[in-house]
Amino acid sequence: MTHATPLTQPAPLVDLRGKHGLVIGIANEHSIAAGCAEAFARTGARLAATYLNAKAEPFVRAVTDRLDCDLVLPCDVREPGQLEAVFEAVKEKWGRLDFLLHSIAFAPEADLHSRVTDCSMEGFDVAMNISCYSFIRMAHLAEPLMQDGGCLLGVTFYGSERVVEHYNLMGPVKAALESSMRYVAAELGPKGIRAHAISPGPIRTRAASGIDRFDELLEEAAARAPEHHIVEIEDVGNLAAFLVSDAAERITGTIIPVDGGAHLSA
Repeated sequence: MTHATPLTQPAPLVDLRGKHGLVIGIANEHSIAAGCAEAFARTGARLAATYLNAKAEPFVRAVTDRLDCDLVLPCDVREPGQLEAVFEAVKEKWGRLDFLLHSIAFAPEADLHSRVTDCSMEGFDVAMNISCYSFIRMAHLAEPLMQDGGCLLGVTFYGSERVVEHYNLMGPVKAALESSMRYVAAELGPKGIRAHAISPGPIRTRAASGIDRFDELLEEAAARAPEHHIVEIEDVGNLAAFLVSDAAERITGTIIPVDGGAHLSA
């Protein structure tokens, strides 16, 4: 009688042990970046994170302290030198970087609540600088730290490709972010550096609360989704952890919806 050879226990599909990641954009425990940081840490990654300013720091540390982050640093991309200082600190601490999450976006309230046709040049510049160009800056700073390859993630929304009522100026800005991500993926691909934009459905976060009549967006998304419910930050985190893992090393340049299928009938 022969006996089958027992299978070797495989490693988890998403295993970030030994990887080092930078998370930019945690606002509080309910933010998308917090959900991603939780997933990164749960699957074994060592993390560095940033906070916007002293007012925001306690809300960010409520997340980062629980995750035992190696670095927690100030970073306002509008302030000269702050972003560069973050990457210098990462270099000094780890000497490398395996993945990066860019999860910041902003537009002045007056411009966010007006028609795109009526937005100011100043408001457009601010929104584009913080929400899009900062991703390009981060890719530039991350490149020399990703000698063995890596992954860059941004966060977008389907208002980039379809007109979503009340999303206004952020629609063109997110479209620019998505296009920038594709070019970064193509340019850095030969070095093994991948780039993606994750596109969650509407999620009840502090940042989203600035969008006019956001509750209506939530209701509409839930109604369109085949399962009739909105996604949570944990859903986004699970996707993010997969994308930065070795299991996704042959995937790059994508815009991936995580919205319960709401995009199917948007």
